[in-house]
Amino acid sequence: QAQLVESGGGLAQAGGSLRLSCTDSGVTFRGYAIGWFRLAPGKEREFVAGISWNGYNTRYADSVKGRFAISRANVKNTVWLQMNSLKPDDTAVYYCAADNNFGEVRTLDIEYDYWGPGTQVTVSS
Repeated sequence: QAQLVESGGGLAQAGGSLRLSCTDSGVTFRGYAIGWFRLAPGKEREFVAGISWNGYNTRYADSVKGRFAISRANVKNTVWLQMNSLKPDDTAVYYCAADNNFGEVRTLDIEYDYWGPGTQVTVSS
């Protein structure tokens, strides 16, 4: 069973960067695709980026393409989300989630089996 914890959130200025980490203390990390989602006040939770179980395939929301990059190292049980050129609209609680899926990266939150508690990202203008 995956046990996910996010870290790396905080305060950044517009145009700045942050790198989020998602670490799994469970024993089956390499069998899961990992997705990053975010929840902003007054909005629905949305898919941000995802990476397949083997790291070969990635997928991004249009709003972050070219600015965010997702990567993983299964030997470290860690997935990273590098966020560059941050905008105030990126302000949200960011969650990583695990999907027991060996196919394409999925974007619906209901497809994901395990979730971390989230980390706050605040971008000031």
